[in-house]
Amino acid sequence: QRGLRFRRCWGFRYVAIYSVQVKSLSRGKGDSATAAAAYRAGLCLDDPSGARHDYSKKAGVLSVDMLAPDGAPAWATDPRQLWAKVEGHETRKNARVAREVLVALPHELTPEQRRGLAKDLGQLLVDRYGVAAQVALHAPDKGGDNRNFHAHILITPRQVGPEGFGNSAAKVLDEFKAGAQELKDLRAA
Repeated sequence: QRGLRFRRCWGFRYVAIYSVQVKSLSRGKGDSATAAAAYRAGLCLDDPSGARHDYSKKAGVLSVDMLAPDGAPAWATDPRQLWAKVEGHETRKNARVAREVLVALPHELTPEQRRGLAKDLGQLLVDRYGVAAQVALHAPDKGGDNRNFHAHILITPRQVGPEGFGNSAAKVLDEFKAGAQELKDLRAA
C-alpha cells in the first residue's frame, strides 16, 4: 500500500516499516493549497479565486489538528483562513503553495496513540521549520490493507510568526544532498 510497507519478521508476524514521504505542491503544477487541505481534512474550503472545494462527505478522515508556532496569529490555526491566506500570498505562477509530509503510522497503536503520534510529528515540523501545519489522520482505504493508518501533514511554504508570513520554510528539503539527509532525519524522528 502507498506509504506503508510491511516486512515478515522471523517468519511469524508482519510489522510496519516506517515511511515518510515529502511532496511539494506548486501553482506551476496546477496545485492548490486550499484544495489539498480540503481533500486531506474532509472539509469544505473556499479559495480566494472563488472556487469551492467541498470534501465534507469524504470518508476515512479520523481527525484534523491545526498547529502553529508560539506567537503566530490566530488565523494560523484556522484551516479556512490559513490556506486562503497562503493562496493570496503566494501569487507567482510557479509558487510553492504547500508541502505535504505523508507518514505511515503503526497499526498496533490505539487510536489515541496514533493521533498523539501524528500531532507530535506535526509539532516537530512546526518547531523545526517555523511553519503552520494541518495534521489529518486517515484510516485505511476500504478494500485496501487494513493496517494502512497514515497522516497527511500539510505545512505552509513560509514561516509563520507574529507578523504573519515570513521567509521561505524548509528550503533544505530542496537541496540534493542536504535534502536527502533531512528526509532521513525526519524518518528517524
